[in-house]
Amino acid sequence: MNILGISCWYHDAAACLLRDGRIVAAAQEERFTRKKHDPSFPRNAIDYCLREGGVTAKDLDIVAFYDKPFLKFERLLETYLSYTPKGLKSFIKAMPLWLKLKLWIPDLLSKELDYDGPLVFPEHHESHAASAFFPSPFERAAFITTDGVGEWATTSYGAGEGNRLRIQAEIHFPHSLGLLYSAFTYFCGFRVNSGEYKLMGLAPYGEPRYVQTIRDELIDLKDDGSFRLNMAYFTYPAGLTMTGKKFAGLFGGPPRTAEGELTRREMDLARSVQMVTEEALMNMARHVHRATGEANLCLAGGVALNCVANGRILREGPFERLWLQPAAGDAGGALGAALMAWHEHSGHPRAPEPDDAMQGAYLGPAFSDDEIEAFLDREDLPCEYVGYDALPDRVADLLAEQKVVGWFQGRMEFGPRALGARSILADPRGREVQRLVNLKIKFRESFRPFAPSVLAERADDYFALGDDSPYMLLVGPVRNVSIEGEGLERLRHIDSPVPAVTHVDGSARVQTVHQETNPLYWQLLRAFEARTGCPVVVNTSFNVRGEPIVCTPEDAYTCFRRTHMDVLALGPYLVTKTMFADAEESVYTAEQIAEAYGLD
Repeated sequence: MNILGISCWYHDAAACLLRDGRIVAAAQEERFTRKKHDPSFPRNAIDYCLREGGVTAKDLDIVAFYDKPFLKFERLLETYLSYTPKGLKSFIKAMPLWLKLKLWIPDLLSKELDYDGPLVFPEHHESHAASAFFPSPFERAAFITTDGVGEWATTSYGAGEGNRLRIQAEIHFPHSLGLLYSAFTYFCGFRVNSGEYKLMGLAPYGEPRYVQTIRDELIDLKDDGSFRLNMAYFTYPAGLTMTGKKFAGLFGGPPRTAEGELTRREMDLARSVQMVTEEALMNMARHVHRATGEANLCLAGGVALNCVANGRILREGPFERLWLQPAAGDAGGALGAALMAWHEHSGHPRAPEPDDAMQGAYLGPAFSDDEIEAFLDREDLPCEYVGYDALPDRVADLLAEQKVVGWFQGRMEFGPRALGARSILADPRGREVQRLVNLKIKFRESFRPFAPSVLAERADDYFALGDDSPYMLLVGPVRNVSIEGEGLERLRHIDSPVPAVTHVDGSARVQTVHQETNPLYWQLLRAFEARTGCPVVVNTSFNVRGEPIVCTPEDAYTCFRRTHMDVLALGPYLVTKTMFADAEESVYTAEQIAEAYGLD
């Protein structure tokens, strides 16, 4: 049985193909269109999934869409009517797309796919719950899903067992932990639905000066895990912004402008809302443990990408084990919808896999050696054939020489994290690596932390995680760290065995690398350890600011040439900047980049 799952029209559109319950392929539309967080109908992702599965739309048994459009439309209409006339501009902006496309999904699928078979429409948070529980290694577990909003629900919890899951309670719009966090993202000058991770990265630079204000004025947290927002401070139900004058008055002035100077206020706001969010999630976890009696917990929804909160739930919460869907946001809804169609709609049994069913999240396109060679020949690019046997040792040597390497290998990752297939790698031991890679390669703010990849068997020597973290969704303390100073100055005073991946609060967002799921990347880490004694490398996504992670060899080469990356490991080939006569003319200085992007 072939089942196609689809999510689209909010952000991070994606498609997924299941065959007899096993994930064949999954990818986000942004990787093909090169439009970050592309919400449009995922034509390219669907085409890829069908090609990977060797099928056409005529071979599909079910198509599953990740939410119920008519129920979401009902919520929009009720909200606009409730806030009349304030919601008129937002209403006028939203309606054309709904009336033209979003209410006509069967017709659209018939037109785009030439498909007229069964359609399944789980609710949004059912799709999140399915993506959390069904691929997990647990026979039974509790789940929590938290995001901005689906149809009406913004948070849900319940339990799954075997091939069934049941939502036991929900919190409804406009009361939303995800939208609370997004409101502060907006107020601090970052883009909603893409800048939340920046806010999380900024939080350790600040002090929790506004925690009590947030608790007193903005959110009422209950011991049972529920909460309510004081909507007098928020404009998102009716407007085109997240907050208004009353919110600005509470926090001493208007929102920070995009790319404006980061002040102590933004740092303290980020720290404060992060702490309140963690408190809310801890309350939920404790209540869900009491209500379900389950030993294990699964998480999905956009808020489940808050890896700092995830780390606290693992270390301090009542559950024995935690499993996190690597594509926790709306992209994962395509997978969840397909799994709902397989298990709940079609009634097929489920046999949990010992690790999980996500195959390391390596579910996107791969490119054969012949395809890579054809690209290099077509572009007449100078390169060196190394071969996979020698590649880990060669790249380990380069990293140990302080070179920055673009690593393009195997199937692309599904979800927002680069996990050693489409990654930029560097030596974590250098104090200046974090700043230089941010400015000269990623073209992004210097305060942003980098993540470490570490051999799974050596992770505990460097990080106090408490569990495995294959999907880079857990933050834990780095061992043997001391940090001095305040604010952004703390970046320059980190004493750590791996300073380039140590954030200013002494933590790191860790990926544990296993030989079974990514043997080539594991071999690279082993080779780097043999040379340096360090089983850790800097791993950041293979892209520059404002662009999606690279998908194709052409994408990788374009990114390589536009930045100060030293080496590109493209399959079994190495391309180095020294091979190009105009290498120095193809990049900018750190000072030019900082000035152009308004960076520190």
